[in-house]
Amino acid sequence: MDPVTLETDRLVLRAFTSADVDAVYEACQDEEIQFYTPVPVPYRRADAEKRIGEELPAGWSTDKSYTFGAFRKDSGALVGSYCLFVVMPGVWEIGYWAVKAQRGHGYSVEAARALCDWGWATLDVHRIEWWAMVGNIGSRAVAEKLGFTVEGTLRNRGIANDGKPHDWWIGGLLKP
Repeated sequence: MDPVTLETDRLVLRAFTSADVDAVYEACQDEEIQFYTPVPVPYRRADAEKRIGEELPAGWSTDKSYTFGAFRKDSGALVGSYCLFVVMPGVWEIGYWAVKAQRGHGYSVEAARALCDWGWATLDVHRIEWWAMVGNIGSRAVAEKLGFTVEGTLRNRGIANDGKPHDWWIGGLLKP
């Protein structure tokens, strides 16, 4: 699929471009993003270049993942990254991170809701899953505001960037 653009009242969601490399690089210097999301540590500018220039376009072209940058309409500032990627037929996972300065304004709920609505309307989806490391209360709050049901905690599900296993929450949202 070719990248598409989504709009909400306050945001434009679009595919990242090379013009966004610096903003992504700066955002991914945040310790919380580095701890709670699977980004390289340390996060270098070359990591942002590869992600935006190679990995994200490959997701769109293979129809395996669709990643949008969310940008404020009023300032053009990067709010965060929001993606849907296929887990198995009919099941997709949502993933997101938000720029530290943009947290607490409802932008992530707005962006993720637009993404889920687009997924229901466009993709063959009957369930969207959300996963987050236990302790990532911001991610959980967004998921719960979107209507995800937290279905459980998986003990020692994954190794974080600190090299240690951590428990993870899992949630699901069924097609309305």
